[in-house]
Amino acid sequence: MKSVRVSEALRSRWARLALGLAAAGACAVAFAAGSAKPPTSDVVQVRLGGDASETRIVIDLKRAASGRIDAGGQGGRLGVTLKGVGAGTGLQGRGRGLVRAWTVASAGDGARLDLEVTRGATVERRFLIPPADGVANYRYVIDIAAGPGKAPPDGASTRLAAVAAAMTPDAAPLGPTPAHLRKIIVIDPGHGGRDPGAAGAASHEKDVTLAAAQALKARLERTGRYQVVMTRTSDVFIPLEERVQIARRAGADLFLSLHADSGADPSTHGASVYTLSDRGTARVGYVLTRNEWFLQPAASGGDRSVSQILLDLSQRSTRNHSAAFARTLIQRVGDRAPLLERSRRDADYFVLLAPDVPAALLEMGFITNPDDEARLNDPEARAALTGKIADAIDAYFGAQTRLAVR
Repeated sequence: MKSVRVSEALRSRWARLALGLAAAGACAVAFAAGSAKPPTSDVVQVRLGGDASETRIVIDLKRAASGRIDAGGQGGRLGVTLKGVGAGTGLQGRGRGLVRAWTVASAGDGARLDLEVTRGATVERRFLIPPADGVANYRYVIDIAAGPGKAPPDGASTRLAAVAAAMTPDAAPLGPTPAHLRKIIVIDPGHGGRDPGAAGAASHEKDVTLAAAQALKARLERTGRYQVVMTRTSDVFIPLEERVQIARRAGADLFLSLHADSGADPSTHGASVYTLSDRGTARVGYVLTRNEWFLQPAASGGDRSVSQILLDLSQRSTRNHSAAFARTLIQRVGDRAPLLERSRRDADYFVLLAPDVPAALLEMGFITNPDDEARLNDPEARAALTGKIADAIDAYFGAQTRLAVR
């Protein structure tokens, strides 16, 4: 029975991937069609949430749109023009938080949102969220904040960023992301149990990776935006193939394996990030089960070549996402820890083989280097490093939906 449930979960995940690839093509078509004459009205509704410190405005749209800020808000008004969007006869409504009232009307080749705001309020960020997770419309999101001298309380920005997809008209003050909307992050502390990994002068790799993973888990969970799954939570041995399957069964949005490097030369130091190499993609069969639907000819009308094309497309998409995360991770980690001279690398490591989960392996430093080892074992330095890793995860998922920026 358990194998049946796993098979069904995998079929569901691959179906979502295939639909996602189709949706990506549809999204590109929607952008290309932006210059065509829009229908009578593309604005479905306008929703507001927040308080007098920060307020979020969400415009539900039938089509993709880019926006332009037309006023700074210092005079008590703020305008945003959405190009290529029809406003029909227009909309208007009461405000909330920093917004006293709002109107939407046609303006040239687009629609204009006019906001009557508290004097000094400014735009903090803007982005477009495409249809996803059962939501049929595009959502253009605008966050505004109180002016100088009216700084929002700690955590206000985090609360706003967490609920873009969950807002409802006239929503109550914002809170953490609902559990079913949280991104699933799988953290893999390298080695463990009978496999100690590399050894330094006073520590083993399996211990420093577990300590870092626990610190990162706590840091991510405090945001309320993520569901974190650990491949191990104690000093136990977990086979490599099981670590991959944990991520796949969890439906992970991202897999991060934490390690500490080693070398014969104790002067070698610095962090590096690995993603899957070309050679590694050919080893995908090692992590697939006999029940994977795309390997069964009947699932594609008897044509195995169609199944292989779907697998290749999924692998390509996964590798692109992995590379994007790796670039961001290197940038953020480099702010806090020294980097290896060639810090961006690829390999056919087993834990990176999942064809449907973006994955990266972070070597946090060389445990055989005295300075790196001291940093890996220092709680304060560890907290700073995992904070930067968490920042990279935030930036990675933010970039996935930020199609229109300030």
